[in-house]
Amino acid sequence: MPHTLDAAAVRTWCRLALRALGQAREEIDAINVYPVADGDTGTNLYLTVESAAQSVDAVFDGYAASGSTPGVAEAVRTMAHGALIGACGNSGTILAQLLRAMSEVLAERPDAAGLRTALRAAAGSAYQAVAHPVEGTMLTVATAAADAAACAEGEPGTHGADELVAVATAAYQGARAALARTPAQLDVLGRAGVVDAGGRGLVAVLGALAEALCGDVPDRLPASPGLHPPLVPYGCASCGGDATGDPHAVPGGPAFEVIYLLEAPDQAVDRLKTQLDALGDCLVVVGGDGLWNVHVHVDDAGAAVEAGVEAGRPYRIRITHFGDAAQGAAARPAAPVRRAIVAVVEGDGVAALCTQAGAVVVPSRPGEPLASGEIAQAIRQSGAREAVLLPNDDELRHTVAAAAERVRTDGVRVALIPTRSVVQGIAALAVHQPSRRFDEDVVAMTAAAGATRYAELAVAEHESWTMAGVCQAGDTLGLIDGDVAVIGGDPVHTAVTVLDRMLAAGGEMVTFVLGEDAPHDLADRLRAHVHDRHLAVDTVVYTGGQGSRLLLIGVE
Repeated sequence: MPHTLDAAAVRTWCRLALRALGQAREEIDAINVYPVADGDTGTNLYLTVESAAQSVDAVFDGYAASGSTPGVAEAVRTMAHGALIGACGNSGTILAQLLRAMSEVLAERPDAAGLRTALRAAAGSAYQAVAHPVEGTMLTVATAAADAAACAEGEPGTHGADELVAVATAAYQGARAALARTPAQLDVLGRAGVVDAGGRGLVAVLGALAEALCGDVPDRLPASPGLHPPLVPYGCASCGGDATGDPHAVPGGPAFEVIYLLEAPDQAVDRLKTQLDALGDCLVVVGGDGLWNVHVHVDDAGAAVEAGVEAGRPYRIRITHFGDAAQGAAARPAAPVRRAIVAVVEGDGVAALCTQAGAVVVPSRPGEPLASGEIAQAIRQSGAREAVLLPNDDELRHTVAAAAERVRTDGVRVALIPTRSVVQGIAALAVHQPSRRFDEDVVAMTAAAGATRYAELAVAEHESWTMAGVCQAGDTLGLIDGDVAVIGGDPVHTAVTVLDRMLAAGGEMVTFVLGEDAPHDLADRLRAHVHDRHLAVDTVVYTGGQGSRLLLIGVE
């Protein structure tokens, strides 16, 4: 019997879409020739939907404790949010935007008319999210689904759920027909003899929706169109070219795929899009209400991340190198170029540690503002023509970004890695290799910093409201990723609570950086706790000497 579009149907949709993409993942990966022939579109779509399905399951689990279930509005919005935060690759990012636009409509009107409107809104928003839309892709498939849904009608005399099923089934069939036409619309697909991989994934997702609403009659839906493996390898086909004529094809195309989540106001995102569009191609920026998923292919991965830093707070940064080792060899200098790693740090111990690791240190002192000119001067005095900047404090990122702009006018190549704590800076320095190409070094350092979760122990200076409740002057505050998570009286107990919360998500190495006012036995007690409670986790302790924080914790 047909279902209505309620929360249970949304959950079923997620599960069926995940199953369908799981079954077709290798097939879709095999036909992935656009925009980059890196054979991962099926995997990226699967991971994106997996994140959406897990988010919806978590909401249902939360309601189950009270014996209730979520409403459809919460279910569709959770699905969309899960897809947004877990979106992978070009196709996954576009799918997240499609689901987001659909959720905004279906949350208010989960009926046949609402589904028609949702599909139309989804197609329109996806076109807006892609910097340079190309026909013959999943954008075309999404539009065809919306067109077919707009013309769909239920059986004579049917209403409600039956009409909803008719609309969903028509959308699926329209998408399927459009997918079959993609080789004739995009030359790179026609030459390879395949349909668009992203469009194929979208057909699977729409088929899952129709199946979820049809209930027990999935066989009513036609099988997917026949697919064939690519005949020849292609690089990025943003310009519709091939391996010999496309300026974006391997080995001449952008070397890196950069993806990150971004917390930023809407007005900052327009400028970000302009900056990233000038840096590379395959730009897709999706989201809204302060949270965005950014995807772009570039040669300068550091500049792409830095643009995000200027716009807001980037995190979950993923940088993938899909060019070969010879890519860009002609542009390499004949002689090594001096590179400086400039780290802003607080505390003599941390400064000595970073200096020993080869960094140029710019000291930061609590209560004393740091000028961008000081950082720029440190870079100039180093005589380097390449510089990697580690702010090591979220509040300093704009100052450090301003310093980067100053020295760029001198012809210095600069990348800013958005380290929010010195433990992330230490992790980045640990993988720094001066002998590597600049981009490769920046990628490795960015990945190491991004894989390091951080926490801090501080003393409250006055009564205030926090994320963990009201604190009083003198309380010990445990901050995780910048937010107060624990309020305690004893530094050791508070640190243990913070540490257990962080390691609950996994970890292999814990770094402790002791402040000048840290209890003398703090490090020993924390190391003993890790040894007793968290097997196979290593620890390392540094005497940092910072005055603003009792303790810094990094978990890798």
